[in-house]
Amino acid sequence: MVSAGTANAVTPTVAQQIQALQQEIARLQALLAEMGPAQPQNISAESYLVVDISNNSVVFQKNASKAYPIASVTKLMNAVVTLENVDMSQSITLTEPMLKPDGGSPALFLGLKVSANNLLKAMLIQSTNDAAESLTYFLGRAKFISLMNKKAQELGMKNTHYYDPHGLNPKNHSTVSDLAKLLAYIYKNHPEILEITKVNGFQLPSPTGELLTFKNLNAFSENPDFIGGKSGYLPEAKQSMASLFNINGKTIAVVVLKSTDRKADTLQLIDQFKNR
Repeated sequence: MVSAGTANAVTPTVAQQIQALQQEIARLQALLAEMGPAQPQNISAESYLVVDISNNSVVFQKNASKAYPIASVTKLMNAVVTLENVDMSQSITLTEPMLKPDGGSPALFLGLKVSANNLLKAMLIQSTNDAAESLTYFLGRAKFISLMNKKAQELGMKNTHYYDPHGLNPKNHSTVSDLAKLLAYIYKNHPEILEITKVNGFQLPSPTGELLTFKNLNAFSENPDFIGGKSGYLPEAKQSMASLFNINGKTIAVVVLKSTDRKADTLQLIDQFKNR
């Protein structure tokens, strides 16, 4: 027969039970902190990355170092090389080789004399491939593409290579991690690129003199949180996007590759960042 005194000795008091629970909660919280925020669910992109570029801290990532075709996101590097090597007030007369790539504009036509500045806008706003091609001829096509790859190496984009200036070649490849480095560089050194990617209403005259408007193809161009960026599409690349947003007072890079719905993926990653 167990005495009452013995029973009290082996049964924890309420205070002891509370203390034990508090210690277990603290241990679980520490484990969760080490694991980081829960990974977003139902993202269609095969690779994605969310980075706070103020301190280069990665918030979410998947296949961050795996290379994929990047399609027209290529044009961000084209813009960097153009601004750093071409006199933007200089003009060039468009020739057949410049207008050869698919995805052109009626406002860019054979014999037109057009400035580098206007070609840059046409390329970034409407993702016009012949504008991207034409920009290379200020320096020479081979040299221009070589400078794109040289810049990638300078920025530590070790898993990136460019074969053309617009992204029509599916061999143009990069990683979400490398593209975040490029976005951070543009944000610091060429914010004008980001500003152009938000423009709506840019116009150039057609061969008949009619003003043609270049439609902004970025789904976030009118989003107040959108700082700037570039989207792309190829069958081999599916949908890609590399953009910067101002979220909760922080500048974050959101990059998605091989997505079937880049807008939905990007919005979900932003929501996860807000609510983490």
